[in-house]
Amino acid sequence: MTETSVHTPSSKWRDVWRQFKSHKGALIGGVIFVGILLFVFVGQYVWPWEANQMNIRARNQGPSWAHPFGTDQLGRDTMARIIQGGQTSITVGLTAMVLALFLGTLVGVLAGYFKRLDGLLMRLTDLFLSLPILPLLLVMMLLFRETLSQLYGPETGIFILIVVAIGITSWMPTARIVRGDVLALKEREFILAARSIGTTNFQIILRHILPNVLSPIMVSATLGIANAIITESALSFLGLGFPPDFPTWGRLLNDAVDYLQQYPERVFWPGMAISLTVLSINYIGDGLRDALDPRIRGR
Repeated sequence: MTETSVHTPSSKWRDVWRQFKSHKGALIGGVIFVGILLFVFVGQYVWPWEANQMNIRARNQGPSWAHPFGTDQLGRDTMARIIQGGQTSITVGLTAMVLALFLGTLVGVLAGYFKRLDGLLMRLTDLFLSLPILPLLLVMMLLFRETLSQLYGPETGIFILIVVAIGITSWMPTARIVRGDVLALKEREFILAARSIGTTNFQIILRHILPNVLSPIMVSATLGIANAIITESALSFLGLGFPPDFPTWGRLLNDAVDYLQQYPERVFWPGMAISLTVLSINYIGDGLRDALDPRIRGR
């Protein structure tokens, strides 16, 4: 007799991780993104210089052992400012992504599940998609900047304004993706069975719909972070972001423009930080999309 071996079925998330690891770009992007997070959130406790510590005698220095990224026109260490600027830019990206995902998922689920709300919510989505995003953001910054700065302080007020502005202008792709999945899910047998035994709509959405649309939401989350970081950097570069003494990657680019010809490395370092962060997040999203797709995962 031949003894048959018993194999324990692997869990879904183990299969997802296995597929994600096979995507070399996503794996490298994940390593780079984790390295960037450690650099900006742990680096401040290791690096001896502070972001706003001025030393006029050491101004406009090039890269050295004491200042690997050089110093700016006020003698502030560029590496310390990139560390603090990364904290702000990444925090804005994560927070704005959470808001955009919440709004997009809410609109998408309601539009896909309740037929009477579908037309209204999708026309609202089309309306937001037709708006020119950057001019709209600029108008919002100009209208509410002073009010929120007076209420919550310059840093907190601008942070709230930027997060809300980015969040309410970037939820539409998530809403369309979630709506399409919900339209397909609500006609499945397990949804009809749950409805036949008297399960309320809220329970069906919470227990059956949301867990099954988690995959596209996670992919949208990674892409949303990258979009929010680029948008915040663009606003700061245009001078409508945080105050000048509160560094972000976009603000560092804005400050370096006047010294581009004399000190081009000042543009290189924050630009490289933005590019690496956005590129690594995009690769992570690409790997997650493949790993969470059962048709690809089953190959």
